[in-house]
Amino acid sequence: MTTAPEHSPTMARSSVADRLAPCAPLMLVPVLAIAGLIAVQNPASWLTLTVSGLAMGMMIFLMASGLTLVFGLMDVINFGHGAFVSVGAFIGISVLLTLGHLTNAPSLGLNLLAILVAVLAAMAATAVMGWAFERVIVKPVYGNHLSQILVTMGGLIIAEQLIIVLWGPEEIYFTRPEALKGALTFGDAAIEKYRLVTVGVGLAVFAAMRFVLRRTKIGLIVRAGVQNGEMVAALGYRLRLVFIGVFIAGSALAGLGGVMWGLYQEVITAHMGNQAMILIFIVVIIGGLGSVEGCFIGALLVGLLQNYVAFVEPKLALVSNIALMVAILMWRPMGMIPVVKAK
Repeated sequence: MTTAPEHSPTMARSSVADRLAPCAPLMLVPVLAIAGLIAVQNPASWLTLTVSGLAMGMMIFLMASGLTLVFGLMDVINFGHGAFVSVGAFIGISVLLTLGHLTNAPSLGLNLLAILVAVLAAMAATAVMGWAFERVIVKPVYGNHLSQILVTMGGLIIAEQLIIVLWGPEEIYFTRPEALKGALTFGDAAIEKYRLVTVGVGLAVFAAMRFVLRRTKIGLIVRAGVQNGEMVAALGYRLRLVFIGVFIAGSALAGLGGVMWGLYQEVITAHMGNQAMILIFIVVIIGGLGSVEGCFIGALLVGLLQNYVAFVEPKLALVSNIALMVAILMWRPMGMIPVVKAK
């Protein structure tokens, strides 16, 4: 009988860096805000720029959140996502212009009611458009990335031309509802009222998405489908319906983002969604495919960085977001909080 070999297991203790690594992306936003304060050197200007950057980030998040789920769950490269932004903006603003008795009233409640009606109309229209887009354009090219790029780009062009046919080729200028004009002052800092509303809407949508994805059964199926769709299908769930539902929800969110973005700029054009796609793709890539949390953090970083750089060194504002994406990908090649591996 032989004696058992000596065995003395040792517990490897993780380093502080390893334990902090999962929280590192969350720390980037406050770190960037502190760096912005050092660079701007004026607390009042810094507060104005920070709120403006957060508002811009929230709007980018609204437009990009649906696309990151479509990327992650459906493995669809949808270059036509900007079409939902443009269509949502035109429908929402058109509804808003017909509600002049509400938008011209000096009542915040009536103004917000008008915006709510416009947003609901835009989301309903882009949801229906998303369903048709998925059935007609995306469905035949599942699994073929090159064809997806080509046909979704074609869908975007068709949508832009339809907007021009229906609303005309000219830019449409308008003003925000009466109670949302102007700014609130805090000392020497001036903060636009509409940007505060935008921050509130963005936080509410983010909280709602997190609740649905983390606390509901449909959210569990979506998250499982992002990580392993074949396993979810093998368990008997109709993943195809989940695909369609996610695509429709993503389209509706893009419509919401289009209305908020249009009100932010006070002008809408048929190409506004196409122009926003660069920022949307940057946010989706640095956040990590399929990650709503990563998309949220990425959008805030993009919004804050662009505002700080535009104030300190305007010539570098155009390349600041590209530099941010390069830096993030060198640090984490799969994005900050990747949910699914790139395919």
